[in-house]
Amino acid sequence: MLKKIINISLVLLIFTLMMSSCMTPSVVEKTANTAVPDSFDSSLDSINSASIKWKEFFEDPYLRALIDTALQNNQELNITLQEIRVAQNEIQAKKGEYLPYVDFKAGAGMDKVGRYTSRGASEATTDIKPGKEMPDPVPDYMFGAFANWEVDVWNKLHNAKKAAVARYLSSVEGKNFMVTNLIAEIANSYYELLALDNQLAIVKRNINIQSDALRIVRLQKDAARVTELAVRKFEAEVYHTRSLQFDIQQEITQVENKINYLVGRYPQPIARNADGFMDRMPQQVKQGIPSQLLANRPDIRQAEMELDAAKLDVKVAKARFYPSIGISAGIGFQAFNPSYLIQTPESLLYSLAGDLTAPLINRKEIKATYKSANSKQIQAVYKYEQTILNAYVEVANQLAIINNLEQSYGLKAQEVQALTESISISGDLFKSARADYMEVLLTQRDALEAKFDLVETKMQQMSAFINMYQALGGGWE
Repeated sequence: MLKKIINISLVLLIFTLMMSSCMTPSVVEKTANTAVPDSFDSSLDSINSASIKWKEFFEDPYLRALIDTALQNNQELNITLQEIRVAQNEIQAKKGEYLPYVDFKAGAGMDKVGRYTSRGASEATTDIKPGKEMPDPVPDYMFGAFANWEVDVWNKLHNAKKAAVARYLSSVEGKNFMVTNLIAEIANSYYELLALDNQLAIVKRNINIQSDALRIVRLQKDAARVTELAVRKFEAEVYHTRSLQFDIQQEITQVENKINYLVGRYPQPIARNADGFMDRMPQQVKQGIPSQLLANRPDIRQAEMELDAAKLDVKVAKARFYPSIGISAGIGFQAFNPSYLIQTPESLLYSLAGDLTAPLINRKEIKATYKSANSKQIQAVYKYEQTILNAYVEVANQLAIINNLEQSYGLKAQEVQALTESISISGDLFKSARADYMEVLLTQRDALEAKFDLVETKMQQMSAFINMYQALGGGWE
């Protein structure tokens, strides 16, 4: 009899498999193209600055302290760390799904059936032991262990666990990418703060220069060499420059608050040293070769892990077309009196059963899920390719920015030098009545704007090297 049941089960299994394979919809799979150019420019340099740790890349001790504090206190980063723990717990949950579920069960109850029923009449004429009748109503006591297990024939559950592992690794890479962005944002804001400090110092020096010029114009007006109009023009220029001072102070406050927010603390002064900012030379960054981005950039590795998970999701969805095999078993003791509960074999109960389940008629939901999983896999391929392309473009852009800013800074430095010298020249000419007051005012204003531009260019230079370091994938280790 058992052999006959096994043969029938095998026939049903083969039939179900044939039906499932014939009814599985076909989908188009796409393979990611990870080919990148051999180099970013004409040179081939295998050295890549992404391998430099951020504590070595940033030499300013104040900046290092800010970054170190941010990596401990930044709220968004800490939220991401909790998401990683959630993904880690998901692995354990998926792993538990392909292991047997074993439950312990204990219970007590009472059953009263009608006397004039087949069961009632049978129990009324049945003795437990000679001379001892069946109790009425009948109590029921039971305890035992019961297990259920889905046999993972098609690796559906194992692939679901692998997908959870891939998503966990993706979340780790996402955290690393957030770290690179956080470090770059703090560094850029820090150098913006130093640039504002230098611009504020320039404004204060310019106020002193303009105040001296205003004093001279007033003296010349008393000597009837200039009119009241010249005095008013110089006064207006001094007021304008003083207003710039408060505008810069407001910008400094906002940048300080931004840094404090990134560091995870309430507003407070940012410790820094702005001296020598204009003489600072950013650390040279080696771009290496484009293929190194695949290993260095956390966002590329994150997209790769998401692609792996999406591919496994397709396999999981496909396995739902095939039959699932379940096994259930139980063993325990059951009796109507606790004193009989552990007497064997009379009170012993056990069960063993297997079942085969396969979708045959309503398969629309399974088909839709399978097609959606495949579409998400194709979407993940495009996202992976897009991330690689974006990384290459970011590095190429930063290379161009660094080269162009180097040329621009040299020319603007010469402009500042020329205009600084012209201030004293225009002052001397004005004193000797060989230049009018408008030439002096315009020269002072042009020199102030040129100095501001030079400081701005220096800040852009520092930012370009920071962004290049970030684009290469540095900073997360």
